[in-house]
Amino acid sequence: MSKVFYDDDAFYVEQKKYGLWQSHYPDGGGIITSLNEHQCVTATRWYLKAKQEGFDKSEAKTYDGTVGGKL
Repeated sequence: MSKVFYDDDAFYVEQKKYGLWQSHYPDGGGIITSLNEHQCVTATRWYLKAKQEGFDKSEAKTYDGTVGGKL
């Protein structure tokens, strides 16, 4: 199974068992698993761009599920 590198070696994709495709960081860490190569590349590009822009650094929010009043 050959590795195909994309976007200046930012990640690579390879075909795994059962015909699935998986993208990896250059160090081998997994990123996205998909049904075909095109979807894997597209989703990985979107994920890495969003991560670069800071989507995973959002503020944590909590909500209270209590309903006030008497029923």
